[in-house]
Amino acid sequence: MSAQRRGHTAERPSPRKEGPAGAARIAASHPGASLQPHLDVRFDAPVEVPEAHLDSDPVQAHITASEELASLGYWEDAYQRLRSAVELMAGPEHRPHLVRAELDRLRREHAMVHEQARRDFLTASYNRRYLDDRLATLLDDPSVARSGMGLAMVDIDHFKKVNDRYGHPFGDRVLQRVVAELGAALPEGAFCARYGGEEFALVLPGCDPTEAVAVCERARIRIDRHRWLELDPELRVTVSAGVAHTVAQPPDVEQLLVGADVLLYAAKGAGRNAVAFREESGTVALAGAAGARRDIPQPASLDY
Repeated sequence: MSAQRRGHTAERPSPRKEGPAGAARIAASHPGASLQPHLDVRFDAPVEVPEAHLDSDPVQAHITASEELASLGYWEDAYQRLRSAVELMAGPEHRPHLVRAELDRLRREHAMVHEQARRDFLTASYNRRYLDDRLATLLDDPSVARSGMGLAMVDIDHFKKVNDRYGHPFGDRVLQRVVAELGAALPEGAFCARYGGEEFALVLPGCDPTEAVAVCERARIRIDRHRWLELDPELRVTVSAGVAHTVAQPPDVEQLLVGADVLLYAAKGAGRNAVAFREESGTVALAGAAGARRDIPQPASLDY
């Protein structure tokens, strides 16, 4: 091999030595550019290997590149790299079938990983990150702008006492059952997300204020009437909720969350096991039978 060729090769570190950190450094050094062109230069460059491995090294280079790209979240680029590796390994008569099968498998795995990243690991409800992203998207949706959207903050009453008395593994089972009952009460298009601890958000696109309150009251009743004695004969679990709605235009995510949270604490202050909402006059009221309670806190109205 010529001195010029050896010098050219030595300037490019092996992708096996660089790893994901090397790819990240390339991306960081070119913040305005796509990662793919730089990786193309690195991994497509001549690699100096013993003669016996010349046929297999391009395959390994593509596989290594695919793994690094996938670790950085560049899934489509990773697919293309792996496709190239599969094509090199397979004969022409088998390439289309093998490539499709491998890409289908990768896409299924990517979809599964993507879905798991959006879910709370304990309750399988959506997580806070998904909630924040989805709320921002929904509030920009023309259909939601026309029909509105309800948002409820739901908190399990006295949950600390459950953990203190029965232990955290038992408390985890309670959380899971609460999420199942909340989900069973939701209409199509709505979803439940774990906001933190024992607090959950119910997002109700397309529901007007009356419908949103009715959905949350049904969820509260389901949890109140659940057969908690199956877990322990002395156990009873209830929830409190505050329901806000996108009345103001344009709606704001933070104001909506704060409005629901204020109403949640009004429900707790009124004795718990209740759903609080604002009437058109701005007065805070409780849904269902709890509406007959005498002492209902009246926090200041917010423009949400």
